[in-house]
Formats: sequence, C-alpha cells, structure tokens
Amino acid sequence: MTRSFRSFLCRVAGCLAATALAASAAFAAFPDRPVKLVVPFAPGGGTDAIARALGLGMSQALGQPVIIDNKPGAGTIIGSDAVAKSAPDGYSVLVSTFAHAVNPSLMAKLPYDTQKAFAPVVLLARGPNVLVVRADSPYRSVADVVAAAHANPGKLTFASQGNGTSAHLAGEQFTNLAKVQMTHIPYKGAGPALTDLLGGQVDMMFATAAAVSSQLAAGKLRAVGVTTPRRAPALKDVPAIAETVPGYAVESWYGLFVAAGTPADVVAKLNAAARKATESAEFRKMLEPEGLTVSGGTPAELDDFVRSETVRWSRIVKENNVKAD
Repeated sequence: MTRSFRSFLCRVAGCLAATALAASAAFAAFPDRPVKLVVPFAPGGGTDAIARALGLGMSQALGQPVIIDNKPGAGTIIGSDAVAKSAPDGYSVLVSTFAHAVNPSLMAKLPYDTQKAFAPVVLLARGPNVLVVRADSPYRSVADVVAAAHANPGKLTFASQGNGTSAHLAGEQFTNLAKVQMTHIPYKGAGPALTDLLGGQVDMMFATAAAVSSQLAAGKLRAVGVTTPRRAPALKDVPAIAETVPGYAVESWYGLFVAAGTPADVVAKLNAAARKATESAEFRKMLEPEGLTVSGGTPAELDDFVRSETVRWSRIVKENNVKAD
C-alpha cells in the first residue's frame, strides 16, 4: 500500500467519522426548532383542545415551541398523509384517534400504508363512549335496550356523527354481540345527531362523554351504559355495557405518531416530553369532560394497541358492510 493511498484512506475515514459525529450531534440536539402537532380535525373540537393542552406541556419539556397545525378533512386522512410524507426527523407529529385504526378497512384506498408509514410515539389517553337516551325514554338500562331490540328487529334507531365513526362502530359491535338488529342513522357531526336525539327522531346514541356531558348534567339525557370494558371513573354510577353484553368494549383514544424512519432517540425524547405533559394538572383537567384517563407507556405499547384495534375493527367493518360517507 503506497503512502498516498494510505493518506487517501485516512482522509475518507476522517470524512466518514466527521459525518457520523455531525449526524449524532444533530439528533442529540433535537429539537433545535419548533415542533408541529398535526391535528387532523378543525380547530375548536375535542382533539384540538387536547392537542393544545398537550402542546403547552411538551413545549416546556422540549425547550422549543410546539405549534398546533390543523389539517382537517377526509376522515383524518389529509392530516395523517401530511405526517406520513413528512421528513422522518420528529418535527411533525400526528395526533391520532380511533380513525387511525379504522380507516385502513373503511377506505378503499389510502394515500399511505398505515402499518408502514408511521412510527408510534405514545398512547396518550383512553376513555369511554356513552350509550345515552332521552330522559323520558322507556329504556332505563342496557337490558331494556336489548329486550326491545329483540322484540322489534330493526325498529330501534341509533344516531352517530357519521359512517365509520366510533359512535357508529360502537353500535355495530353492540348489535353483533347482543344478537339484535337496530337501524343506524348517520349525521354530519355530533351536534345534529344530538339535536335529533333530543327531539325524539332517534332512540339513542353511542356518544362521546364530552359531547353529552352538559345534557346529562341538565337532565335532558340519561346514560344507560359506558362502552369501556369496566365502569369509567368519571361515570362511576353508569354500568359498563359489558356487564349485560359480555365481551363488549369500545374506547375513544388519542396517540402520537411520527413518520416511519424517525430515529429512535428522537422518538424517545418525544415520548418523554408527552408523558411529562400528561402529568400536569392542566392536561388532566382537559381530559375530564371526555371521561378519559391518561395512558402513557412506550412506543411499542401504542403499536400493539393500534394493531389489535385495526384487526378488531376490520372484522366489524367487513361483517357489517360498513361504508364511508
């Protein structure tokens, strides 16, 4: 080996080492600019409010501003696609919900592969939907609903904020496990659905706790069951539907994802920042109206949870021939 060739190899090795050190330093410095929380819903809704409360805590933990970037539309697909196609550097973080696990089976074609396009960060919180009826309804329990549905196949109606939403699929799973027939009435949003429920146009709704909390407090609606496997702390006097319909479980949830390929140490920093943010009194207060409880945990735990949800809802969508709006 000649002296010049040895010199060349040393220069190459030096360049490679410098590049590796620079990359390592770049990742170690994360974040060195603002981080975006991409909310796939319009401003003003429950997911947006939770993201804003989370962002304040994460900003303090990361030492950088955390900006809320609302990208609503197409059942969360527009916002999800933006993160899926973003640089895998941790600066664009998706605030995901129930739809993240349902869209792969509900939509004929997505612009991304849900299982391959994202890296999990953390499961933030989980909570119940609530089966509600009007205060003057003859149905005072889940057993009453099941008995009436058995006696009058297809006559009872349940509202939702749209096809494929958690309220819709909660009803579909109910009919499957209780072995009854009920008619789904989809609306364009929870507001119109609740208006017709209060007006007597529909019999019941599997609503989020946040959507019906004021009507429950005012005595306009009655909660007959929660959709979580066990009673929810925020609604401890309301039985779980599973107490009457064994195996029944539907949860609303919120999680964080980044683009696939994001370095593990960046994911770890985002996980730690989010978990710290969820410990604040301000964030926990934000969860109360929805009956949500903080989850936390590792990226792997979020991945396992969403994979199991995806498989479960794929079966419901197929068996019940659920179609997107």
